[in-house]
Amino acid sequence: MALSVQTNVSAMLALQNLNKTNIDLQTTQNRINTGLKIAGAKDNSSVFAVAQSMRADIGALGSVKTSLDRAVSIGDVAIAAGEAISDLLIEMREKATAAMDASIDSFSRAAYDSDFKALINQIQVILQNADFDGANMLNGTIPNGIAFLADADAARSVTLNTQDMSFSGTIMTLSATASLGTVTLAASAVSFVNASLDNVNAALARLGSDLKKMEAHRTFIGKLNDSLTAGVGNLVDADLARESAQLTALQVKQQLGVQALSIANSEPQIILSLFGR
Repeated sequence: MALSVQTNVSAMLALQNLNKTNIDLQTTQNRINTGLKIAGAKDNSSVFAVAQSMRADIGALGSVKTSLDRAVSIGDVAIAAGEAISDLLIEMREKATAAMDASIDSFSRAAYDSDFKALINQIQVILQNADFDGANMLNGTIPNGIAFLADADAARSVTLNTQDMSFSGTIMTLSATASLGTVTLAASAVSFVNASLDNVNAALARLGSDLKKMEAHRTFIGKLNDSLTAGVGNLVDADLARESAQLTALQVKQQLGVQALSIANSEPQIILSLFGR
């Protein structure tokens, strides 16, 4: 290779290699700092686009899970209230059956009647308070149930059906004004309480079925979300052990590149020796 003070080819090559090493070193440092091998579109445009799409799905599935969490909470409150109503109906049946005894005196009958009406009032209180986040599935305020999100596109839904347990309805056939004041009234109350109890228990079974469906779908959404999150990680996460080893190698390479450039820059000094005296 010809020696020249105008053009130092060795220095140019050394500088190019050093610049390349510096770029690689910066890339490795960014991966270590962010934990990502693909932090932006310029790192790998196609993989970044796929990862962003998956991140959008993950965010949407988070909203689906929130919706299903709300559904499960509403269902839990409704079932707890329905079970309490069922227990109260069992007590009411006991009071009404006792009041059918024609031999009891008026004082005892009045006591049974008072207890019976107190239980009715308690059921009414439960019905009005079986509420979560503004949704009450038992008092008839939501006639057609509530549809909750089922997928990331909001194209499908799962429904928690209403079970209206209001008095004088299709489930709770018993009237809120029922009385045990006479044997005849007590007999009528027993009939209505028995029918209401059977209907309430059937409604609880339907609620339980709906709630189990909600919980199963929520579990699936959680697993799907985890799988997508792992998929994004596989695409964009950096292997920090590998990057750490790469960083050490590039730092050594950088030091050697600086020395090589220094040597290349000193080559024109050889020309001076050719003109020595």
